[in-house]
Amino acid sequence: MTDLCAEDLATIYAKPSPRVIAKARPAIDAHAKKFIEMSPFCVLATSGVDGSVDASPRGGGVGFVHVAGPNQVLMPDRAGNNRIDSFRNVVEGSGFVHLLFFVPGIDETLRVGGRGTLSADPDLLASMVEFGKPPRAVLNVAVSEVYFHCGKALMRSKLWSPEKVQRSVMPSIGQVIHDQTGLGEPESQEIVEERYKTQL
Repeated sequence: MTDLCAEDLATIYAKPSPRVIAKARPAIDAHAKKFIEMSPFCVLATSGVDGSVDASPRGGGVGFVHVAGPNQVLMPDRAGNNRIDSFRNVVEGSGFVHLLFFVPGIDETLRVGGRGTLSADPDLLASMVEFGKPPRAVLNVAVSEVYFHCGKALMRSKLWSPEKVQRSVMPSIGQVIHDQTGLGEPESQEIVEERYKTQL
């Protein structure tokens, strides 16, 4: 297999249309704001000081990411595995972040990019209580690019199809991690999910 180089790409892909280029906006408009306010889930991408890239799922109630202005969004950080790979990248790496927002039932997605900083200001944390708890920190993104992606990827994947994979086709996440690491005890998915409910 031969790897492609930059010159090869122009022979495979046509130039994007002016409309595709122009849709990247420098700020959050009314359409993007509405989409973010409807979204319960996004993927956060960051880059590390060594050039590595991290992408992690983030979720909450509908509109859990707050639009504070046309060039500012605030994302509360909830309980997780404490690896904090994304946040280490924000404070030690490039600081550049991208958020990819999803709204169940809509095939289009929204990309929001900019430079991130972190805050643990008590008043800010207190303003973002969800699931009965304040966040541990808040990601503040100075937004510089916003654009909608077409729905082709989600249409191809049928992501919102009512046909769902039964969870039982995979071992529990507790079993998977036990098999991979030899650490801890293998737990059933039911036990794992009950524990999750107390840690949201």
